[in-house]
Amino acid sequence: MTTRALTNNDLEHALVLETARVTEAAALAASRLVGMGDKNAVDAAGTEAMRSVLNSLDIRGTVVIGEGEMDEAPMLYIGETLGQGRYEVDIAVDPVEGTVVTAKGLPNGLAVIAISEKGGLMHAPDCYMDKLVVPPPAAGRVHLDWPVEANLAAIAQSLDRKVEDLLVVILDRERHQDLIARVRGAGARVKLIGDGDVVASLAVGVRGTGVHALMGSGGAPEGVLSAAALKCLGAEIQGRFMAEDDAQRARFVEMGVDEHRVYKTNELAPGRQMAFAATGITNGELLEGVRRFGGGARTHTVVMGYATRVVRFLDSVHLEEDGARVVIRV
Repeated sequence: MTTRALTNNDLEHALVLETARVTEAAALAASRLVGMGDKNAVDAAGTEAMRSVLNSLDIRGTVVIGEGEMDEAPMLYIGETLGQGRYEVDIAVDPVEGTVVTAKGLPNGLAVIAISEKGGLMHAPDCYMDKLVVPPPAAGRVHLDWPVEANLAAIAQSLDRKVEDLLVVILDRERHQDLIARVRGAGARVKLIGDGDVVASLAVGVRGTGVHALMGSGGAPEGVLSAAALKCLGAEIQGRFMAEDDAQRARFVEMGVDEHRVYKTNELAPGRQMAFAATGITNGELLEGVRRFGGGARTHTVVMGYATRVVRFLDSVHLEEDGARVVIRV
């Protein structure tokens, strides 16, 4: 079957709600292993379920952000093609963002996907990225190269509040000790997380979560996934790729990545059409986790499109077994 060029909002109209099916399937599969202590099993379950649904969609997709290179990941590897449908797309996935927290039954495990037209998602190297994420009012008013204190002042001013009112999310890593001290020294509060900076970035982009910025280094692939969502939300991410050795620098050159450049949202996710979905596996500030009952489960998903400018929160009941019955309640 031949593919065809996208026109208007074809991709989003056809696929934006289908992305929710993908992340729901991954979350449902991974939820069976929440709290069992095996992060590899959690990841494998989510990956297999996600891959199966992706192959059923009306797409001819290429994974640009996935589980690693082909020789490192048996499923959803970078460069893998999925589906036999009409829409030629790039795909960024994280079947279980936060495998460790999910395996331990801790908050903020989720399944994530972004789909765009070809070339709409940056093929990022698997390395660290220094990141700055801010909410919509602060977009365009900060810069990764500025001192921490200057960015905090700009964020506070854009939100019409004091620096002391801000809450900044930072991954709890030894490398961030100086950053943490500077944020606290400026008067802002710090929320340390053990894993999962995609959901933290989402929280920054949604008002009412109580989170006002994300700072520090994390995975570059997660930065691209975050960019897809933040673009839909009108928020901003800025990132700089960080090479750990000469081998990574050579990889950067091969992929056309400049380690000295600050990449912004529209460079990490340049697509004109973008579908993004995330489903909670364990409870978090933004999404509830999978809640199981006899013969089925309930999921909570956020799904959004850039061109169609719609953000939906989906509360879904899945009857997984024949004869399953449930009383629907709020």
